[in-house]
Amino acid sequence: MKYLLLSGLFVAAGPVAAQRPAPPAQSAATVRQAVSLPPLPTPRQLYPGLFEAVQLGRVYPDNKTFVDALPTAPPAEIVAAYERQRTQPDFDLKTFVGQYFRPPVAATDVYRSNIKAGIRAHLDTLWTVLRRPGQAEAAQYSSLLPLPRPYLVPGGRFREIYYWDSYFTMLGLRQAGRTALLRDMVANFGYLIDHYGHVPNGSRTYYLTRSQPPFFALMVQLLAQAEGAGSQAITQFRPQLKQEYAYWTGGGDQLAPGTAAGRTVRMPGGEPLSRYWDDSDQPREESYQEDVEAAKKSRQPAPEFNRNIRAAAASGWDFSSRWFTPGKGLETIRTTSLVPVDLNCLLLTLEQTLTKAAQQAGDSAEARQFRRAGQARAAAIRTYCWDAKAGFYVDYDLPQRRPAAVHTLAGVFPLAFGVATPEQAKKVAQHLQNEFLRPGGLLTTTNPSGQQWDAPNAWAPLEYLSIVGLRRYGHQPLADTVAHRWTRLNVRVFQQTGKLLEKYNVEKTDLLAGGGEYPLQDGFGWTNGVLLTLLNEEKQR
Repeated sequence: MKYLLLSGLFVAAGPVAAQRPAPPAQSAATVRQAVSLPPLPTPRQLYPGLFEAVQLGRVYPDNKTFVDALPTAPPAEIVAAYERQRTQPDFDLKTFVGQYFRPPVAATDVYRSNIKAGIRAHLDTLWTVLRRPGQAEAAQYSSLLPLPRPYLVPGGRFREIYYWDSYFTMLGLRQAGRTALLRDMVANFGYLIDHYGHVPNGSRTYYLTRSQPPFFALMVQLLAQAEGAGSQAITQFRPQLKQEYAYWTGGGDQLAPGTAAGRTVRMPGGEPLSRYWDDSDQPREESYQEDVEAAKKSRQPAPEFNRNIRAAAASGWDFSSRWFTPGKGLETIRTTSLVPVDLNCLLLTLEQTLTKAAQQAGDSAEARQFRRAGQARAAAIRTYCWDAKAGFYVDYDLPQRRPAAVHTLAGVFPLAFGVATPEQAKKVAQHLQNEFLRPGGLLTTTNPSGQQWDAPNAWAPLEYLSIVGLRRYGHQPLADTVAHRWTRLNVRVFQQTGKLLEKYNVEKTDLLAGGGEYPLQDGFGWTNGVLLTLLNEEKQR
């Protein structure tokens, strides 16, 4: 099999051939037994009663503030004090919390940019601003998970490492020649897999019940590219790659066709694919009030609604009309009913990476197994996620037994990862040109729902993968147009504000992006990484 390597994206060249063997995965139970899972109580578990009062009472404008705060006394002592004082006539909850907790500082609060120095100087400075030192262990009673090596945070309210954000941040580290920090980042993700059996959504205790889009294989490939000939990265991280694969694919052997359990789906024809999932059905601790209030507006039982909300958070698209009943709002969210096209493309590249790892280890039998599993997954994606009538790649609606109706930028993943046929790629490119392209780049969806992963917003990772996919199939002019519009928008907003932002309004480029559960954040890790990559590619052409 021939491979392409574009800015760290390591994928089989051309459409992947079709076969349908069973995937070579450990069971989920095996994974859990293979790792050490120390008891890690979350803030809600540490402060029963007080937690709910603080979050529902909006002591802090952002629910994430409290779950990231550090206590000034042991939790049991704080809870006991709360129970003694809360019924007193002069009790003030905000004063009590201020006495017993130190709120966190935003990741970029202490930094002010120098616009006159230019965008490249700004980007270079941010690698230091967003860097955090490794920790052997977290502060006592902190929700922050320890990581042994230095790492980069996204910025703003995001004060910890995030999973899929980090790959796009690492693209920038590769371009900046910061290979040592790139290796530190990959090692930290390997550490998380070793200790928890998967990469959590972020490095906080309250994120441990879910993961995010699995980019670890791409991180390892990027490191191997950065280190050059002789790199042992793929061989070194082979155990963690296999562990992640088991996390996403294990436990589905007994499923009947057309059913799902946890992250595993058995498609109507018997093919194994995966979906986004969270092991908890409680309101998210970092957005507790939002979830409690939103559940009241849904016809779903609260645990089912919470699971769908959490699964959308696991997708990274929190939130988008992608997950809703078409034409409806958040109250109809049904993430777990959809088989995501992007997730399964990422698992395909994980299978391809494991094929290469097995080849390097001289294990031809395992290499053959993973190669066939990848070919089968690619064929299943084409079978179920290609909407031939619309000419676009979409998620698959499992209960309805048909491709989902909503078109989103997740439809570019089959191009970026070589699943699409040339004719399919041509039709996807036409849709991008006609439906998604705007003055600042590509819309995430064409639906102006008010959610942040919908129109008029756009996000660096999706712009980047769109560009990669279009270039892969020879649609260079459109790829160049998207890249040019996106980089010009990023640079212009920086020149006006001194900031690089989490997301952008690509429809009315004089306005900032909006929507979501929190204010627009700056920093911003994945924007920085993608922008530097595209600027350097533009300079080289």
